[in-house]
Amino acid sequence: MTSDRLARRLGTGDAVVVGLSAMIGAGVFAAFAPAAAAAGSALFVGLGIAAVIAFCNAVASAQLAACHPSSGGTYLFGREVLGPWWGFVAGWGFVIGKTASCAAMAMTFAAYAVPGGGWPQKAAAAVAVVMLTLATMRGITRTARLARILLTATLGVLLLALVVTSVGEPSAPDPLGAPDSVRDVLQAAGLLFFAFAGYARIATLAEEVRRPEMLGRAILISLGVAVVLYVAVGLALVRALGADLATSTAPLSDAVTAVGAAWAEPVVRIGAAAACLGALLALLAGVTRTGLAMARERDLPTPLAHVDPVHQVPDRAQVALGLAVVVLVLTVDLRGAIGFSSFGVLVYYAVANLSALRQPAEQRRWPRALQVLGLAGCLVLAAMLPLASVLTGLGVLAVGVLGRLVLRRPSVLDG
Repeated sequence: MTSDRLARRLGTGDAVVVGLSAMIGAGVFAAFAPAAAAAGSALFVGLGIAAVIAFCNAVASAQLAACHPSSGGTYLFGREVLGPWWGFVAGWGFVIGKTASCAAMAMTFAAYAVPGGGWPQKAAAAVAVVMLTLATMRGITRTARLARILLTATLGVLLLALVVTSVGEPSAPDPLGAPDSVRDVLQAAGLLFFAFAGYARIATLAEEVRRPEMLGRAILISLGVAVVLYVAVGLALVRALGADLATSTAPLSDAVTAVGAAWAEPVVRIGAAAACLGALLALLAGVTRTGLAMARERDLPTPLAHVDPVHQVPDRAQVALGLAVVVLVLTVDLRGAIGFSSFGVLVYYAVANLSALRQPAEQRRWPRALQVLGLAGCLVLAAMLPLASVLTGLGVLAVGVLGRLVLRRPSVLDG
């Protein structure tokens, strides 16, 4: 008789790598430019706000995961602490938002790897999704091992860019201007928060770590490393590009060129492609774990709850996600979907903070004030997103709620 449980094979280091590979992905190569355009000289204020909210979300996730060490992340936490509907809202927002993020990562990879656009670029994105989907189906330890390789390559390229931009002398760039309003700074924080969100992948792997109590340590280590790295990268970009950072489409590539090190530009481009692959790999693993948990509770089709008896991964959910992402990268322009993805992620973390806030005293590891701050921060940043993104996000959440009302049996709904 085969088990439908996932294997506990990951150690602390593996969990840290999965989180870092998700955070230190395309965001660090792209998020600083639009954030600088919004916040100007207050860029690091926006970064600080994003880091504080990310820290609040991280400790809430860690506190919850230690008490509920099963696959599903905030979907599970919301169900256990607040009730089935709260869990569904969190899980639905996560699955839909992160499916869009998977497509965005694949398309960003292709933009770096196959310049010029068109169908060759779309085909490259689709191939990347297929190959990494196959990798995730070979087992979680292989996923963590590949994530480690991609993360090592990414960190190496980032280190090269930091050294080059620190040693080189840029040609006196114009400084960043002041922001027009507080809203601009908060919008920058929302953009930069998108780059921090990878630590959620650690919580979604709670059923596959050897010791669930180490999840908090893994989340905080990965978040701390990411904050330090983002500050260093931001300082290097501002020094090299100044006001030009706000209009750059490839900030790190432009930065090394601006300090007279054009030879490093192709290396940085390769590193960006590797970072996107690392983020895509972690996203593919994390989304399917939430999908697995939702299918177990019949909030998604029950066949998606199947676990491969050999590799002990949610194989059907992995295939379904891979197919959905391939369709998106081949047919949809996802630039406008990034805001929607951010909206879904912020809803997800709002439920996480509310769940942690409601935990009993014996399960608490952090002050309630952190969850209050995290909840308020998520709601404010979500409201600061473009109106179209907010309305689209609310519409998709409403469709999911209506679907659950129609498809679930009344006896189950009453629970």
